[in-house]
Amino acid sequence: MEPTQITVNGRPLSTAGAAPHTNLLTWLRDQGLTGAKEGCAEGECGACAVLVARPDGEGGTRWTSLNSCLPPALAFADQEIVTAEGLGSAPRIGEDAELHPVQREMAERGGSQCGFCTPGFVCSMAAEYYRPERHAAAKAPSGAPADEGGDHDHECGANGFDLHALSGNLCRCTGYRPIRDAAYALGDPAQDDPLAQRREHPAPRAPSVTVASGEAEFHRPADLAELLRRCASAEEVTLVAGATDVGVETNILHRRPPLQLAIDHLSELRTLTETPEQLEIGAALTLSEIERDLDGRVPLLAQLFPQFASRLIRNSATLGGNIGTGSPIGDSAPALLALDARIVLASVDGEREVPISEFFTGYRQTVRTPQEIIRALRIPLPVLPTSDFVKIAKRRFDDISSVAVAIAVQIEDGRVRRARIGLGGVAATPLRGEAAEEILTGAPWTAPTVRAAAAELAATGTPMDDHRASSRYRRAMLEQSLLRFFARSRPTAPMEVPR
Repeated sequence: MEPTQITVNGRPLSTAGAAPHTNLLTWLRDQGLTGAKEGCAEGECGACAVLVARPDGEGGTRWTSLNSCLPPALAFADQEIVTAEGLGSAPRIGEDAELHPVQREMAERGGSQCGFCTPGFVCSMAAEYYRPERHAAAKAPSGAPADEGGDHDHECGANGFDLHALSGNLCRCTGYRPIRDAAYALGDPAQDDPLAQRREHPAPRAPSVTVASGEAEFHRPADLAELLRRCASAEEVTLVAGATDVGVETNILHRRPPLQLAIDHLSELRTLTETPEQLEIGAALTLSEIERDLDGRVPLLAQLFPQFASRLIRNSATLGGNIGTGSPIGDSAPALLALDARIVLASVDGEREVPISEFFTGYRQTVRTPQEIIRALRIPLPVLPTSDFVKIAKRRFDDISSVAVAIAVQIEDGRVRRARIGLGGVAATPLRGEAAEEILTGAPWTAPTVRAAAAELAATGTPMDDHRASSRYRRAMLEQSLLRFFARSRPTAPMEVPR
């Protein structure tokens, strides 16, 4: 076991004494960096946000914001982190502090009141401040929707600042208008800005790391082959990519897995390849990376991503992790069901491919064996051209689904040639709306056809009553989702919905 360190605000700090289950936030605060706070310990409030140097895919660095309360500190061994304290310069006696432009705008425009959430806001805002695409983006009027439809309340300022960069940061007392004003007042980074200059150089590599403490071990394998060998030999393994699920279990349920294997850095799991027949997405690519790389080429995924948690979570979460949990309310499963995706499972014995419709076997249960990992997801091409992702939740963003519906159809000469409907939140597993698909397939794309299919969709699954929604409400949302999809796909021929 070799000593490791993390570079924080330009200074290398030893991780000696950090236990395998110690999260990054706790470790930072133990170093005296108390700007980041624990608000929810679930990745929902953003009070713990920090900046991490990540590869930009082109040999440079992208400053990425994420929740420090979720991932293990050891996952950042030999990596670079900037906290709110590291953005500006500390004052000398008798001198004023030199504030970072983000900090200055927040202060001057009244973006902070009690200050608890402010360091997290500042870090998320700084990540967007340094986002290269912001400077090249077309300048939309301040507060205007980024697209004509404005389906997801996607707002960008005249400076190109994407307000969704702050979707994972919550404020209890200031109110969001002055925070938005601060974001929209930001200019471009100065040429001598050290964090802007850092983007021109490669992000740090992630070498193999092993740290054991008591009965717990954290291990970052050197490559996929080593990962598969450890999975084959260990009795219990917990795979850690973004830790957006594992971190919650560690913080809230006090779960202490004996062996954590970090897979987020493995190049074999971070590929995105496209052929005329299929798109293959590596299981350890983050959702933000997938969104950026696809650039809207898979419309259903483009509709999903803005509704998946928050930017802070999407900067860490992976498709492999979201599918691997087997959760019936994971947002990606309905979309992947509607895309006819296949799961590539790998072990020391080789690989096998499983249709996602056969992957889930029960509540949080799948066909994956303990010795297997999800290596990639494959989506057949071309995808069905007309699609929509509908998420019903108590909050517009950064919330768990009560119901999620993904719909994709191919319509030719007024008839439905193919239809796929993926559902979440209405059974113990994500499932396909096969009965509704059968009614649609081959039928004319008309109001009577859609009404019949919508009624069948409402009878799908076994929705339950819980604190998020009633069974009756969930069934109504299934029906309304398909009716809405029809109305939106035929704007010139609105459908009269029965009272």
